[in-house]
Amino acid sequence: MQKRKVPLRQCMGCNERKPKKELVRVVKNKEGEISLDLKGRSPGRGAYVCHSLDCLAKAQKSKRFERVFECKIPEEVYELMQQELRDDG
Repeated sequence: MQKRKVPLRQCMGCNERKPKKELVRVVKNKEGEISLDLKGRSPGRGAYVCHSLDCLAKAQKSKRFERVFECKIPEEVYELMQQELRDDG
């Protein structure tokens, strides 16, 4: 019997590759709205970040999400994501 491969994704903050289940998905939907996808099932373009405010801050500082999603991300969106991470943690 073959063991199933664990899907790995790269954190946009620390650049470490980790199992998908350990990361939080950030998604950009068809309308261009960016939000945290805590369940990992929302449709749209996804990028991943560790479940830590540090990694989110690093990704914000280096504009990694803006490059991945090819758009400017307002400060309020980052604040909302930080709040959701705090509440979920």
